[in-house]
Amino acid sequence: MNSLVFFCAQKVISDHASTRKALDYIPREIYPVLFKAAFLDIRTLVLRDVVQRWPFSILNFSTILKRCKHCDRDVIREKPNKQCLQAVIMGVKDYLMNELRQNRTPTNRKSKASTSQDNIKFRKHRMLRVVDLTGLQDDGDRQDADTIGQWSRTVALAKACIDISRTSKRDEYSTSKRRKGKGGAPLDGACDSQMCVEIHANLFITSNSYATVRDALQIGKTSPLCLKCRDLRAEELSAKKTVSILELLDPAVLKKIELRYNNLGLCGLSAVFPYFPMFGNLISLKLPYSNIDVRHMTPEMEESFQSMVSAFSQMPNVKELNFASSRLSGRIRELLSVLQKPLESLELAYCYLLPTDATYLANSHHAPFLRKLDLSGNNLSDVLLGPFCQILQHSSTSLVYLDIMECRVMDRQLTSFLPALRHCSQLQYFSCFCNPISSQGLKALLHTAVQLPVLKIVVHPIPVDCYEEGLPWPPSTYDLIDYSIDQEKLSRVDSELNEIRLKAVRTDIVTTVELYNDFSLDMLQLY
Repeated sequence: MNSLVFFCAQKVISDHASTRKALDYIPREIYPVLFKAAFLDIRTLVLRDVVQRWPFSILNFSTILKRCKHCDRDVIREKPNKQCLQAVIMGVKDYLMNELRQNRTPTNRKSKASTSQDNIKFRKHRMLRVVDLTGLQDDGDRQDADTIGQWSRTVALAKACIDISRTSKRDEYSTSKRRKGKGGAPLDGACDSQMCVEIHANLFITSNSYATVRDALQIGKTSPLCLKCRDLRAEELSAKKTVSILELLDPAVLKKIELRYNNLGLCGLSAVFPYFPMFGNLISLKLPYSNIDVRHMTPEMEESFQSMVSAFSQMPNVKELNFASSRLSGRIRELLSVLQKPLESLELAYCYLLPTDATYLANSHHAPFLRKLDLSGNNLSDVLLGPFCQILQHSSTSLVYLDIMECRVMDRQLTSFLPALRHCSQLQYFSCFCNPISSQGLKALLHTAVQLPVLKIVVHPIPVDCYEEGLPWPPSTYDLIDYSIDQEKLSRVDSELNEIRLKAVRTDIVTTVELYNDFSLDMLQLY
């Protein structure tokens, strides 16, 4: 339930005119509650005023919008409302322009002395320095007119930085001109560091937004509004553009780099690798769909690969790697053995792993610390099965998330690793989607699943015996897509699975044949 304080805050913000008059007299401790109430009720005018008068040095969305003693709604886990975010940006701009103009107002006239003193006293109580938006959720692929996704958010913040920089310079020029005309000293061209507000955000950059974001980052040292990136996600950027962005980022702030769909390959990425060690606080590096292939190496490609290994050896804090769709056959040991810290999240989907790769991983210093493991697309039906069982055994006390989608797992392989899976006491998410498993195998899986104390989600395939007759054996992924499903058989299997959950009193477990994208990985706590 919401507290009396929160209900009062909602009452206060219901009338914008009254709220605006009252803000200067409301205790500073109430401002976070007012902010959350205005954000929840989409009171954009109030939200803008609250931000403009923010009495603390930091405005952190994660801290304010999470579930608290005043409001049990965890707003930070919801997709951000577009109007509310725009109101916050406008409030920050209002705050900065007001501060800058007050700072430039002549105070040597006696008639304005008292006003100046009041402004100085007031500013001491509200020196906003950081607006932290890094906790906001992305809306993924789902379109919603009322919310704002990460890409649009990035562009909006970049444009705000550019806009306030231009406005500041224009006002500065006008003020300087007036002072010169009156015999006063011209203003210094640089931005007063005391008047700078940093926007900390997760940036999503594509070729369409590259120029705007680059311009915003370039003016950061002189603009009153400075854009700082914690998590960088870049798609379809050339190596040159990627490097130009990395050169503009603050090494003290950046913690995550994700470069995807760039098709650069090893040789193209070799221009980017040397920049990774610059970011000493980097904990996550993702390079999915980058066309990395080590199976047929040329001398130039081998040199690029060694450049990547060298970069990895100089990244002391990395705990998360993603090489999805990179052909890394036989080179996993070289890549992962140089990392200084054990990995907690490792994604090697469709990496064409060899037994040597899986055996290394099972016996490496990473295995006991892995919390997320994605081996989708690797063939677990044959020689990888033994090492895979060892991986489960060695990560049994840490593993939270396991994905083996499309690994050619049949009932025989499933039976082999279920004993090891049964010991994964921390497992919350398990996916074996798109594997040719029968209804009997699926029921055996669920009998194991209900014994896992914190398991929440099981993503499973439609059993092969629920397809119409004529399905080739063993079926490929394309066969499973092309052949029709016997809905009556599938319904019967669903009832049997539900009966297993009911008998085990584990109706809290979600079983689904749909790819599940809503599972939160906050429990990984990589930050």
